[in-house]
Amino acid sequence: MEHKINEIVHHLSHSQQQMARILEAQRHAAVRMAQIIHAMPDSMVPRVSDTEKSGLHIEQVNGSIASYLNAMADFQQTAADHLEIVMKELRGGENEE
Repeated sequence: MEHKINEIVHHLSHSQQQMARILEAQRHAAVRMAQIIHAMPDSMVPRVSDTEKSGLHIEQVNGSIASYLNAMADFQQTAADHLEIVMKELRGGENEE
């Protein structure tokens, strides 16, 4: 039984490492987009006629950040759910002994 639990923990660990890599890539993309917008010279700042385009770009950056935060929350919830299952299995194994 302990061997099966160890295998499950190993697979969960691997899948969570992969999810963490994906989230890290999303974070880098969001940070880079924010840096690009921040680094834009004033001459590129949209005029009143370009307000709609500017709003679209701001929405894209905000959407990317929100997507990253939602994915991070999902990752944390998944990790907690998996840990809960493992802890129940470990407690069950202790009760059997």
